[in-house]
Parts: sequence; structure tokens; C-alpha cells
Amino acid sequence: MAEKVQKVGVKREKGYLYFIDKQGDVSRALMARGGKKGGKAVKVAKVGLKKASGYLYFIDKAGDISRAVMSRGGKKKAKKAAPKKKAAKKAKKK
Repeated sequence: MAEKVQKVGVKREKGYLYFIDKQGDVSRALMARGGKKGGKAVKVAKVGLKKASGYLYFIDKAGDISRAVMSRGGKKKAKKAAPKKKAAKKAKKK
């Protein structure tokens, strides 16, 4: 489950992608749609959040910053099998 980190109350508009930038502030960028290119990021709210490693930070439905523990599981990779030695073929006698 996610935990609320900071109340910001960002009001979202359609067509924009909202995210927490490297400085820990809330930014938004115009989403690319139907062959149109996206826009440059613009800061929406200055927060200055310090991110802890191992967490995924996001803007929740209420427009606040929340975080969830990142899943580090997944399927283990299978070890590569050693190449098989080919048996030498013996010539048949007539």
C-alpha cells in the first residue's frame, strides 16, 4: 500500500502528465498524442521533497505526493546450459 508523504493539493488538467522532478517538486508536461510531440516540463508546485531510495513516488488522486515500496522481485533468470559435446559418428563398414 502507498503512504501519503506530503499534502500538495494539485488540481490536474486533462492531457498533462504530472510527476515529481529531480528537485522534488511537482511538474507537468503535455502528453504526446496522435503524432503530436509532448511539451517541456513546467513546475506546478514547489515542494523540495527529499526522496528515499527503494520507493516509487507519485501524485495520488487527491493531488498529493505519495510513495510505495518498489517491488524488487520478479522471475529469476535461468542459468545458461553448457554447450553439449557432439558424439563422433562412426563410419559404417560395407
